[in-house]
Amino acid sequence: MTDKSIIYTGIFMLLVFTLAAMLQANWKIIGISWIAFGAMALAIPLGRRAASKRNLTSLVAGYGLASGAMITSAAIFLVPEAIDFHPVYGGMGIAVGIMAGFAIHTLNHGLTHSSIPTDPVVIELTSHSLADGLIVGIVYAVMPELGLLLGLAIISHKAPAGYAAARRLCLRGKSASLMLLPAMATGLAALPVSLLNIPANTTANAPIFGFATGVFFHVAIDFLPECEVGGIIYQGTDLSEHEHHTLDKYRKWAVLNTFAGGLIVFLAWYVAYGTAG
Repeated sequence: MTDKSIIYTGIFMLLVFTLAAMLQANWKIIGISWIAFGAMALAIPLGRRAASKRNLTSLVAGYGLASGAMITSAAIFLVPEAIDFHPVYGGMGIAVGIMAGFAIHTLNHGLTHSSIPTDPVVIELTSHSLADGLIVGIVYAVMPELGLLLGLAIISHKAPAGYAAARRLCLRGKSASLMLLPAMATGLAALPVSLLNIPANTTANAPIFGFATGVFFHVAIDFLPECEVGGIIYQGTDLSEHEHHTLDKYRKWAVLNTFAGGLIVFLAWYVAYGTAG
């Protein structure tokens, strides 16, 4: 199949799963899935325009804010719930989830050296997005009463990731429209999983919820804006390995925005829930 046919097929399947989710009134999952799609898709033209610039301020800020928001969200929304189901099984689920996230990332990297014609950055982000979707689907299937704030925090990295990847594709002379594949992948995983009827069993839900939490933690940490040669920021640029001094300028900016992203989520939680207590 060509890239275009894969994109068309994916959009068709996304619409089918959306219709099925509408029949079950899974409006939160539908909203999260399409916001994830829109955030990454709308970042494509911005990435195209940024390809001719060497200023990394927006790139570092985007990753920092998103990763800080994701890590904080996992800590205040997901970990307490997993432990509340069962402290040991929930904790074990988190551990297995983190290791599973590492396994997915490591094994997925092997695909980038295969004969698959699609660009490696598209493969990597599609894999990440499928993991995000799995997390969203599981979390809201187990606890449908959770608010939208958590889901939005989970997908907060979509815009900066789409921006960086589109920029990188353009620097390589490739079409940035390929980013539509990972853009729709979150919904393609989240929507069908949300249709599952997961029984309300504390012993079973603890490792399931914990596993989703662990995978999310890994994804969040993987998006930390590391300003070093080989790091996530370097990969989104056309810098050579001898230009590490350029990356050095952004280290404090990366740390500041990462903490800012976490603070934004905490303040949002406090306004929505903290004042009620």
